Amino acid sequence: MSARSSPACPWRTHRAALTAMTAAAIATLATTLPAAVAAQSFPTRAVRVIVPSPPGDGSDLTARALAQRLSESWGQPVVVENRPGAGGRIGTEAAIAATPDGYTLLMGNAGSNGINAAIYKLPYDLERGFDPVTLIMRAPNVLVVSPQLGVQSVPDLIALLKAQPGKFAYGSGGVGSSAHLSAELFKLMAGVDLLHVPYKGAVGALNGVMSGEVALFLGNLPPAIGHIRNGRVRALGVTTLSRSPMLPEASTLDEAGLKGFETVAWFGLFAPSGTPAPLIQIIQQAVSRTLTEAEVRKLIDTLGGEPVGSSSAEFRALVSSDIAKWRRVVASANIRAE
Repeated sequence: MSARSSPACPWRTHRAALTAMTAAAIATLATTLPAAVAAQSFPTRAVRVIVPSPPGDGSDLTARALAQRLSESWGQPVVVENRPGAGGRIGTEAAIAATPDGYTLLMGNAGSNGINAAIYKLPYDLERGFDPVTLIMRAPNVLVVSPQLGVQSVPDLIALLKAQPGKFAYGSGGVGSSAHLSAELFKLMAGVDLLHVPYKGAVGALNGVMSGEVALFLGNLPPAIGHIRNGRVRALGVTTLSRSPMLPEASTLDEAGLKGFETVAWFGLFAPSGTPAPLIQIIQQAVSRTLTEAEVRKLIDTLGGEPVGSSSAEFRALVSSDIAKWRRVVASANIRAE
């Protein structure tokens, strides 16, 4: 038998396999050890949290509350950087392009990061471009109108809109925002005709309701709660299937006759894809600890939200399911990117 056709020597095959396994192990250590060492000392400098919306909305208020407590805990500045525009896409693009080292995070939300993927052909893939860190809080959306509109309930509002189709408009924080898609779902389920007036953020939309520019706003509860309490706007209902402890007098839209209506606003932290897992864990644990503090929980309560502090995997599952849901709404409402 020639040397070419003879079987390989067993001990040489075994040694080759061991060599390959050793090389793989060394390669794994070479990539994971620096990350583990970096995580032990994290952070050693300022951490930036990009908020893809203007100051004053739910994402911004949540980010600032969190940043203050994390700064105290870490002994390093945690800086909130507002980058509004394009329904959250500008800030999201800035965050996704950042170095994946844990020092740049994105305060994501259901509008910018759950809905945009359903409407736009984005220059990034949200599910692949980010590593979810943790779901910070969730809150119902709320349907508010001006007291001068003269309606006291959701059925009153629907009757008015049906009597004068196309006369009234709703405000949102921009195309692709949670308020935009929630109102489109309301239109579909209530069978009404409304114009859409996009503003640069929820604060602008609420001002539009108070000034009479638009008839209603169906957006995040946190930025609306103060105006509801001082009587500048009237809350007709919340969008969760159970009533909000912050507005127990407001029925759910499900109770008001729109059976099954549910939209939930959420706020959570993302890191650019490729951020080492040990750093993700460090940040997730720090945020979760912060959310157990009485002062932080009280603040989130006053914003109309519920603190969560989920695992990275749980947050990833929520994002994926949200994107799928809004794709169905976009298709049903025949929404097109502007």
